[in-house]
Parts: sequence; C-alpha cells; structure tokens
Amino acid sequence: MNSTVNHQNDRSKNHPFLVITVVAFMTFMGVLTETSMNVTFPTLMKQFNISLSTVQWVTTGYLLMVALLTITSAYLKRRFTNKQLFVSAALLFITGDIMCGLAPSYWVLLVGRLIQAGCVGLTGPLMNNIILEIVPVHKLGTYMGMANLIVLVAPALGPTFGGAVVSFASWRMIFWITVPITVILLVLGLFIIKQYSSTEHYEFDWVRFGVLALGMITLLLGFNIMGQPGVLVKFISYMLVSAALFTTFGWLSKRSHKALFKLSVFKRPVFLFSFLPYVFLQYANIGINFMLPSYVQMVNGAAAVIGGLILLPGSIFNGLGQPIYGWMLDRFGGKLPLYLGNSLFLVPIVVMMIMGQEMSVLIITILYTIFATGRSMAFGNSMAYGLKHLPRDEQKDANAIYGTGNMLAGSLGTTIIAALMTSVHIASFSHVQNIVAGSRMAFGMLALLGVINFFLFRRLFKSSK
Repeated sequence: MNSTVNHQNDRSKNHPFLVITVVAFMTFMGVLTETSMNVTFPTLMKQFNISLSTVQWVTTGYLLMVALLTITSAYLKRRFTNKQLFVSAALLFITGDIMCGLAPSYWVLLVGRLIQAGCVGLTGPLMNNIILEIVPVHKLGTYMGMANLIVLVAPALGPTFGGAVVSFASWRMIFWITVPITVILLVLGLFIIKQYSSTEHYEFDWVRFGVLALGMITLLLGFNIMGQPGVLVKFISYMLVSAALFTTFGWLSKRSHKALFKLSVFKRPVFLFSFLPYVFLQYANIGINFMLPSYVQMVNGAAAVIGGLILLPGSIFNGLGQPIYGWMLDRFGGKLPLYLGNSLFLVPIVVMMIMGQEMSVLIITILYTIFATGRSMAFGNSMAYGLKHLPRDEQKDANAIYGTGNMLAGSLGTTIIAALMTSVHIASFSHVQNIVAGSRMAFGMLALLGVINFFLFRRLFKSSK
C-alpha cells in the first residue's frame, strides 16, 4: 500500500493541477446551483406562496448542511480514500438535482437541496486537503488561487445563469441542465482521482458531532426569527440554548479521544486571527449575494435576469483574480493582499449604506464589483496565510474548521441579512422604503465587520512573527 501511495504521490507532484481541477469543478457545480437559486427567490415565493424568511432556507439550509459535513472532513480524509469521497459527492449531487427538478412542493425542493449540499460538503475540503498533500508550501497561495479560480467562477455564472433560466424557461431547468455535466465529472474522477496517503480505521465521535450540529441549527433558527415582532423572548431562548450546546461541545472536546477535529488549533494566534476575518468576509459575501439580487427586484423593479447580471462583473473579478491574489501572497507576503483587499471590501459597503434608495442598478453593479474584488483578495489569502504558518499535522483539522466556519458564516449571512431587510415596519413608509431602511441596517453591520478585520489582520501579522 505504501509503495503504491508513494508512486502515485510522486506522479501527482508532476501534474498536481490535473487532480485539483476535477475536484474543483465538482465543487463548482455545487456553488453554481447555490448562487443560481438566490435570484429565484421572488419566483419561488409566488409559486409556493411562502415568505422571504422561509424561502431563504433554500440557501441557509444548504449552507448549514455543507457546514455539518465539513465538520467531519478531517475524519473523512483520514478514514476514506479520495476516490470514495469524490464519488459519494457526485452521487449526492445527482440525487439532489433530480429531486429538485421534480419537486411538487417547496419542502421537497428543500430536502433535495439538503441532499445536494453533500457535494460541496465533501469536495470543498477534499480539494484543499489534496492541495496541502501534494503542493510545496512556497506555492500554496498560487495553487489555492488556481483552484479557487475554478470554484469562484461559479458565483460569476450562478446568478446570471439562474436569472436567465427563470426568465426564459423555469427554475427547474437549473437542476436538469447540471445533471449531465455532473455525470461527466463523475466518470473523469473515477480515472483521475488518486490516493496520496494511507487511510486509517478509527471511531467517529458521534456525540460531539451531534452536540455541535444542534448548536449550529439552534443558532440559525434563532437568527431566522430576528426582526419579527414579539419574538424577543424566543430569540433569547434560542441563543441561550445554542450557547449551552457550544459550551458542552468545548467541554466534551477536552475529554474525548474519538475522531472529529482538534480544537487545539484555536490556541495558535495565527489560526485564530486568520479564521475570524475569513468567516467575516464569507458572512458578508453570502449576505450581499443574497441581498442585492432581491434588492434590485424589490426596490428598483428590475427583472430576475437583471438581478443576476448585477453580480456578474464583480464575480468575474472574484474568480479570475484568484491566481493573481494567491501569487501576491507568495511573492509579497500577507500585508498587501489582506490590507488592500479589506479596504476595497469596506469602501463600497459604506457608500451603499449612505446612498440607499438613490442607487441605480448601474451604481449597484459598480459598487459590487469593487466589493467583490476586495473581498476575494482578502478571503482566500486569510486562510492560505494561516495554513502556511501552521504545522503540517494540524492543517487537516484547521482546514475542517475553516470550512465549517465558512459555511456556517454563509448560513448566518443569508439568515441575518434576510431578517434585517424585512425588520423595518414603519407605518408611514411604503414597502419599498421599509426594505431600503432594513437594507441600510444590513450594510452598516457589514461595514462594522470590515473595520474589525483591520484590527484582526494587525494581530495576525504580529502573531506570525
């Protein structure tokens, strides 16, 4: 086994991007459908007669399920082969595609999306773990950038793809179009995906996993009702239960010897101060990507296809710039891409907050493009910088926590932004004015996170010395 693994490992170092590309494209399919669905919300609300706070679970539930699977990624990587994980991801995606395409009700659609989330939950961490296994440390930023180039093109295509499909066909075609592409990737993966390290048989910590999962679900349920009248006591109850579950998880982690992931990486400042900006940036990204397509439809009266197109230029810069941003990290260190990226992230959010209803569709598109460029520059490099400064034996655990935080932050971003958008109920305001006022609150919250990130990055660079 070891000689075979070593032979495959040597071969992979000569052509690492071939393997990374296939896994990245499978992750791309999951992100494509996730971002495509954001622009379908107004259509789904009318077809299934549901509210915005209900329909957003198509995204929130999806990201939550990805987060729950990502929790297990350190264990899964050590326990199962790369090919087993890849094939499982493809089959879950295809099953979810078919369920969503045939869904007779919203709840069947939601279950299909939860199943489909298994794709990104498995292949996202797998992609990063393979990079960590076969790419030299001094090229880590560049290769992560190239892999993210593939994955992050999906947000560029997703809203435009989803908007066009809704406008000219049916939202169901989002799922039928992606089925044959996923089948092709599955076949390619059977031949290309190799194993680069030995697997181990050991027991999974179901108790800790269950406690952490319940804590995350309770947290999201609490924020989902935020902003609704007369629910303060219920909201506080959810928060207290969630805090108790997270505390229990920490207590169990100090005593458990079963496999999940090691919380000890949080003791390393270089991890903590790269992890927090990473999740803040993802929280803002998913929240903005959810908010702006709905905003231009509700406030500016734009069509669904326009709601998708406003994200296209920014998402293109987001995706295509990844290799350059990774190279900047490898060549100049962390300060340039992280400080510059966070500045470009913060400024347009402040402008959106100030302008409010005065923003035209064109202005929103320009501001989002600047935001997406900065967010992208800082986001991937936050994680890459942290991983570069961690011991190799802690990188799988750190990768699992980065990924889990990424998806949980995305779920919270959609949930909280949706709640804030609909939280203003001033009788003298029109519906549009209430939406604008709620959106300004959301922009203000995201701007505050951008300011906090500057302090976190400062601590990160001090700790890495």
